[in-house]
Amino acid sequence: MDKSARSLLTQVEFDAVSSTVQTDNPDVSEDDAAVIVSEALAFVATCALFPTARLAPSRVVDAGWHALILHTQTYAELCARLGAFVHHRPEEPDPARYDQDVIDRTTALVEEAGYSVNVDLWGPPDGDLVSVAAKCQHSDDSGPIVTIPKPKG
Repeated sequence: MDKSARSLLTQVEFDAVSSTVQTDNPDVSEDDAAVIVSEALAFVATCALFPTARLAPSRVVDAGWHALILHTQTYAELCARLGAFVHHRPEEPDPARYDQDVIDRTTALVEEAGYSVNVDLWGPPDGDLVSVAAKCQHSDDSGPIVTIPKPKG
């Protein structure tokens, strides 16, 4: 049975983050914003669960993560509940840096963590079915995602 990433936040928190996605991306519908936030929550939860894995969000999922981070108290409390603070290190978008293997590894671990993956939101930056205004991309294997505390060993 799949876990519900949406349940990681209260309804009020979830609605606030979804509203931020829409404010930042006026062409995104309310329903699409909710799906984007759910995918971002699953991604963050997966990063916390697999802190040594080299994971990266798609550009669309990253837009949801950005919105979540803007709600600093909500984000800090979420990370505390997940057991690790997942830091964001932005990179300038560069479609040439896109690595499908990183996205495949990330979505496989999201599923291993117990969440469903909406494949429509995990495509290449130039093939997004949902258009977002993100000016950030994580696509190479240099480890832009950092979890704190770092694993011992």
